[in-house]
Amino acid sequence: MNIIRVPVLSTNYIWCLYNYKNECIIIDPGEATKVLDILKKFQFRLRAILLTHNHIDHVNGVAPLIQYFPKTIVYGPTETKNNGSHFLVSEGDDFVLLQKKFKVLNLPGHTPGHIGFYSAPWLFCGDTVFSAGCGKICIGFAQYMYESFLKIRYLPRNTLIFSGHEYTLSNVNFAISILPQDQSIINYRNKIIKLYKKKQPTVPTTLNLELKVNPFFRCGNSNIKKSLNLPCDLKEEWQVFSELRKKKDSF
Repeated sequence: MNIIRVPVLSTNYIWCLYNYKNECIIIDPGEATKVLDILKKFQFRLRAILLTHNHIDHVNGVAPLIQYFPKTIVYGPTETKNNGSHFLVSEGDDFVLLQKKFKVLNLPGHTPGHIGFYSAPWLFCGDTVFSAGCGKICIGFAQYMYESFLKIRYLPRNTLIFSGHEYTLSNVNFAISILPQDQSIINYRNKIIKLYKKKQPTVPTTLNLELKVNPFFRCGNSNIKKSLNLPCDLKEEWQVFSELRKKKDSF
């Protein structure tokens, strides 16, 4: 199976998975027009849509796509029940599409019911993990978002992370502001600047890389605590995570 990146809106990515039979799956269609262009260009037959959460920039294309492909099956969390989902799924559920098994992970934080889809070695995590950053957190859900990161942390290191947005340069600039002497982040920022100048994407990323350059995966780091003016002996890493995200919100 192969994957096509479909950039839409200002920063969104829709993901199109397809097989040798020209059957395809669409993940988080924030709009339909560009998806329909891809389907027409490659003569793909849409079999399923996967939704990670209910924000409009991830679901707005569902209804138009179903109009064109009425047999399409839509999988999503409970919060997408009014956005066209036929099957409401959560952690513990798995299913097979185009001969590939997908495992559902609960990843609350960005929204209360956010989920991800894991099909080794791919993780489609919506707005949970971004390269060098994380999604905005809904009020009161910082600890849940931290736990979602913890869950992702223990996936295989070769996991490819497919995020819902292209925010990497902003994220890595923030990471540098927190850890200005970190050589891994410095090197990564230099790489990202080159990619941006060439108008090339930075997603997908890998879990192995994110564990090195993403401060939200490194909340036990004493230098991060120091940068946030937190006690170095603070044991609750989710509190570090929360303060880190608050600082990013005002960056």
